[in-house]
Amino acid sequence: MSLEERIYSVLVVSAAEKLNTALSSLMPESHFQPVKFVSGVNAGKQAWSERSYDFVIINSPLPDDVGTRFAIDAVNSKSTVVLLLVRAEFHNDIREKVSPHGVFTLSKPTSSPLLSLALDWMSSAKERLRKLEKKTLTVEEKMKEISIVNRAKWLLISELKMDEPQAHRYIEKQAMDRCVSKTEVAQEILRAYS
Repeated sequence: MSLEERIYSVLVVSAAEKLNTALSSLMPESHFQPVKFVSGVNAGKQAWSERSYDFVIINSPLPDDVGTRFAIDAVNSKSTVVLLLVRAEFHNDIREKVSPHGVFTLSKPTSSPLLSLALDWMSSAKERLRKLEKKTLTVEEKMKEISIVNRAKWLLISELKMDEPQAHRYIEKQAMDRCVSKTEVAQEILRAYS
């Protein structure tokens, strides 16, 4: 699926109506939905607890908090991409604090073209996170498969007095002969001897 076909959910935490309007115009419903606007960190935390979002955009400062802690928490808790908009005079200090956690920052005042570019960067970052999640799942599945096969081998060793290479070969041969996975054979052995 290309980036043009992706749809991203967005939480915007901003009390500035002008920025909210600009962001709305840059996020067409065909690519961004749902888009939820809240005006403070507490409301952002509440929205965040109700569902996960692909993007969180925080316009700092907010009436109830600066928003840096929420930005860090959001980026660390889920596979979310976070953009923190910060006044120019505080930008370098806040960027140093949040960028090691993976939070993007943008100095303000800003422009629509720059916000559009930031959304493109966020899309790219989200896609990279998706690929990493898939790889992680693949590795976890492979480790689970190895664990099941090893447990089955140890049952064959203890119950049928095979040695480890014989047990391994037995599982492999059964899988090849029956055109099934080693995991399926191992699960059958676990059911038979457990």
